[in-house]
Amino acid sequence: MLYVNAKQFPVDALLDSGCEQSLVDPQLVRDWGLSTVPLPEPLTVSSLDGRPLATITHRTQPLQLSGNHTEMISLFVFPSPQNQVVLGHSWLRVHNPCLDWRSSRVETWSPECHLTCLTSASSGSKDSEKTIREPPDITQVPSEYHDLQQVFSRDQAATLPPHCPFDIGIDLLPGALLPTSRLYSLSKPEQDSMRKYITEALANGIIRPSTSPLGAGFFFVAKKDGSLRPCIDYRGLNQITVKDKYPLPLLSSTFEPVQDATVFTRLDLRNAYHLVRVRQGDEWKTAFKTPLGHFEYLVMPFGLTNAPAVFQRLVNSVLGDYLNDFVTVYLNDILIFSRPMVQHKKHVRMVLQRLLENRLFVKAEKCEFHVSVVKFLGFVLESGRLRADPDKVQAVTEWPTPATRKQLQRFLGFANFYRRFIRNYSQTAAPLTALTSVVKPFSWSPEAEAAFRTLKRRFTEAPVLSRPDPKRQFTVEVDASDTGVGAVLSQVSPEDHKLHPCAFFSRRLTPTESRYDVGDRELLAVKLALEEWRHWLE
Repeated sequence: MLYVNAKQFPVDALLDSGCEQSLVDPQLVRDWGLSTVPLPEPLTVSSLDGRPLATITHRTQPLQLSGNHTEMISLFVFPSPQNQVVLGHSWLRVHNPCLDWRSSRVETWSPECHLTCLTSASSGSKDSEKTIREPPDITQVPSEYHDLQQVFSRDQAATLPPHCPFDIGIDLLPGALLPTSRLYSLSKPEQDSMRKYITEALANGIIRPSTSPLGAGFFFVAKKDGSLRPCIDYRGLNQITVKDKYPLPLLSSTFEPVQDATVFTRLDLRNAYHLVRVRQGDEWKTAFKTPLGHFEYLVMPFGLTNAPAVFQRLVNSVLGDYLNDFVTVYLNDILIFSRPMVQHKKHVRMVLQRLLENRLFVKAEKCEFHVSVVKFLGFVLESGRLRADPDKVQAVTEWPTPATRKQLQRFLGFANFYRRFIRNYSQTAAPLTALTSVVKPFSWSPEAEAAFRTLKRRFTEAPVLSRPDPKRQFTVEVDASDTGVGAVLSQVSPEDHKLHPCAFFSRRLTPTESRYDVGDRELLAVKLALEEWRHWLE
């Protein structure tokens, strides 16, 4: 990012060790109105074989370069239409990065960079720079990553980030009426928490007073530890927002790249959504009202319909060349997986380096480093095997009998998350699923009670799933009943030479399918199983 006359201009820069100086293309100088000064003596530019190319007669006035680095730099004006900004050998000599020539990536930066330009890049734009109050707490971080301590900074994660191409825009449906929202009543503890939140958010520059015609309601929900989480009721705004269709990863395929990994590191990003700016001019749409006044966000708040898609796009872009190789990412949760420890430490360093360069900060107290067993997204991974998180399973087994349709829907939603571990889940849950229909009155029958108890028991007996190995033969078993079809994908383990399940699949039958004869229902089960696991079986 180049800053010119208080304006920001995004630009990609080529790192070129074969170019002696740093250059900028004349067309860019004209387009952006960059100020230049003549050189005392023209500089002659030669090709690698010594042929003279042209002369350089001007250089720019010092410019602020921001992004991966923040520094003042003067660029020589020279035609370079394919790469309009070139950072040459003189720049590389100062910053001394470690380059991976195979992937054309910067692997690490010098310690001087982390103390100077990388630190300032992480602290946000000029308006939000502030003195770091205290060094990050890295007592839980392995010593080999202490030179990257700024990526764990709590203070820098709380500051206003610069604008970037991943800013969240809020496009409204044409002709949509602006929604209204009520002012929520708050208890005394909630009022105290609100005052603290508003004061800190204003001080950090992530919100500002607003005169917007919008004003979503502000309230709190309790966390597990008893503290209060601020929430904004953006339901009205979300209804009139054009939806961002960028996909979130499928949980069913998130763990597939892990395969035979034996060592894991789990990272949790700090203030994740607040590391993304609201697109300039759209801030008024995030306005919210409180007893203390009317405010709007400069960073992406929680609760916006497009926030998950925007953030997933950002992290996928930052870590894109690592994904499915040694990294898997779901929003602000990052899992690094490897086999040898030496390789794993290199992978962790590469990820931390990339996050720091892109101003994404890590919550050290929520991370796990160099472990053989890891909890990730509600599952437990160990040596290529997947099982449900025991804490989550216990929550299912201790669930009280639902007394209302909404309570039943909550239970089924929770149970459905782990259906991959339950054989013939749809058939087992069919009496419960039937009670979610609003057409019939809710009546808890003996059949529903039996299904409820059976489902809870099966969760306690849920098997450990082996990770599918495409190099070994698969076995597919199917089953069909009057209400649904199911299937099991299995492989013989090379350890005990027994068949172990890799995945379960089940689905309720439609009214038409339920009239099929037994043979056709079983053929339907085969067809659906092959479609479900096509990527493994082809």
